Amino acid sequence: MRDFGVGFGYLLRGQKWVAGHGRWFGFGLLPGLVTFVLYTGALVGLFYGADDLTSWATPFADDWGSPWQGLLRGTLTFLVFALGLFLAVITFTAVTLLIGQPFYESLSEAVDRSESGEAPESGLPLWRELWISARDSIRVLLRVAFYGILLFAAGFIPVVGQTVVPAIGFAVSGFFLTEELTAVALQRRRVEFKQRLTLLRGRRMAALGFGVPLTLAFLVPFVAVLLMPGAVAGATLMARELNGETAEPDEDAPTHAHTAEHEHGGAGQGPARGPGPAAPAGHLTPAAPKPYRPA
Repeated sequence: MRDFGVGFGYLLRGQKWVAGHGRWFGFGLLPGLVTFVLYTGALVGLFYGADDLTSWATPFADDWGSPWQGLLRGTLTFLVFALGLFLAVITFTAVTLLIGQPFYESLSEAVDRSESGEAPESGLPLWRELWISARDSIRVLLRVAFYGILLFAAGFIPVVGQTVVPAIGFAVSGFFLTEELTAVALQRRRVEFKQRLTLLRGRRMAALGFGVPLTLAFLVPFVAVLLMPGAVAGATLMARELNGETAEPDEDAPTHAHTAEHEHGGAGQGPARGPGPAAPAGHLTPAAPKPYRPA
């Protein structure tokens, strides 16, 4: 569970970063506002049309007596709306990131510069970045749809469908939400989709610690819009650690070497920062995590 707290810490650090950089917070709100209006209209339409949809899909229940007809169609109506909400939470981030690609790229680059003084660039033209983002979002959506269908079917299991299934649904949503958000920074580092999934699976609890609370918060109307800038900032900080650029934000955690050159004291190892004697040849000087200081 320690890694879950690490992931949640990145979410908080991202919100703290944009709170200290008000211009970027306002800049990052615009794409979320556009997507929010579109999704609100779609969910309102689903809410009012779900009854008609379930009645149309269950003609065999027209002659059923009370209470069985009401129980069946009421349950199906709830599951249809829950599935729509589940997909909305997942696709909201993908659509918002696609609409706001230039906005969030700039925000992510600003976070990188505040941490290390430079921001990695993919070197790809904007149209190519948009295409990759859209393609990877479809890949995520297909995976989410697959899990959504399984969970929808499992929702009919008594007790389990009303307890365990929603919990699994939030975990699935949180994991893929983290993937979507960290992709902003990792795509600039030319980390491919499968590599990103591998990185997140290796830190599954951290991914859930970042994504699950965010998924729950996104269920509250308009909160998703307000949290998106900080979510992108926090995901950038998390991506830096996943990519081996920084240590975990935990002073008590042991540091690790990331390359074989460091292990042998070879070329490519930069000078040690801060005061203190130089390390003997062939030995490591563990680098302390860079403290977070909002501008």
